[in-house]
Amino acid sequence: MSTTDKPVLIVGGGIGGMATALALANTGRASHLMDKVAEFGEVGAGLQVGPNVMRMFDRLGVLDRIDEIAYYPENLILRDALDSSEVTRMPLDKAFRDQFGYPYATIHRADMHKVLTDACRDSDLVQLENNCKIVDFEQDPGGVRVHTEDGRVIEGSALVGADGVWSTVRTQLLDDGEPRITGHVAYRAVLPMDEVPEHLRSNSVVLYGGPDLHLAHYPMRKNGELFNMGAIFHSQKFTAGADVFGDTEEMHKHFEGVSPEVEQLLGKIEEWRMWVQRDREPVERWTEGRVTLLGDSAHATLQYLAQGAGMAIEDAWTLADRLQETADVPTALREYEDRRIVRTARVTLFSRLYGEIYHAKGVARAVRAQMLQGWPPEAARQSFAWIYNGI
Repeated sequence: MSTTDKPVLIVGGGIGGMATALALANTGRASHLMDKVAEFGEVGAGLQVGPNVMRMFDRLGVLDRIDEIAYYPENLILRDALDSSEVTRMPLDKAFRDQFGYPYATIHRADMHKVLTDACRDSDLVQLENNCKIVDFEQDPGGVRVHTEDGRVIEGSALVGADGVWSTVRTQLLDDGEPRITGHVAYRAVLPMDEVPEHLRSNSVVLYGGPDLHLAHYPMRKNGELFNMGAIFHSQKFTAGADVFGDTEEMHKHFEGVSPEVEQLLGKIEEWRMWVQRDREPVERWTEGRVTLLGDSAHATLQYLAQGAGMAIEDAWTLADRLQETADVPTALREYEDRRIVRTARVTLFSRLYGEIYHAKGVARAVRAQMLQGWPPEAARQSFAWIYNGI
């Protein structure tokens, strides 16, 4: 089998991995996606999906399927968590859609993953394999080989590590230590919209920003049948944990002094799922020869710009595009890296900055209000144009 006949090997079956397999299939290239989990699926709650990501779904040929599971909010609204006063809003109206070409959506993470997985299963060019744990890899000019825990050797033309913030592929490729503990934790929950009192509902994405904390909520699913909430705050109690039960008592302690509306929203949930928030310092390279990284494996970021999944999907399209346009695999992977390094680093660094803005306290809170109140919609749109114009 020649190098060009060998599939691209993808480690990790999350959103980034599935998007990569689908993007490759759309260019006529085969892939073999492997994950250690017994069944493909996603945990978590809601995702905010900017127009840059909707553009990627269009290119991947799944925009119609995404439309069936998406909710289209009316605004992005920032409120003060202490008194519920409105700080600023950005309408997601016709002017927004005309400027960026696509709408802004909210989508349940599991629904998005299913769309991508189903599209992969529809393709003869995608091989999906569960219960496949990768222990190491090797490469030479003729290709790459991954070694599995059960003793198999799987050959490919390239290896893409899309195996998340705790990437096995990254550990061998870069050996640059563990992801950074940020001191932020995220508590997430989803409940039926009809369980939410009408005065607390909104057709918009609403974020209440307060001292070292925020609460965000928005509808999900086509008719807004679900209500997604995320409570993020600074805590040194947890240094590990993903999709585990949170400490509700600790959360309420951190949110003491917030407005009655925020208190009522938090009180609607008895059991929260908790994630310790980690990111990584941007790096100058994540590719070596025929091996590269993608998504959180390459550039783990905080959630404050709502672009983590979006960057992985942009990565996927760019990687497939470069492999289609450039015959030499190592050259194509370097071109992919060159096109993604600065953009993803900017998202990582600006996500930290927006976290400081949302979590402002004291004088910084007053500065935030003065800066953003009365912000015209065109100025708000322009401030996000570098993200939403996409690639």
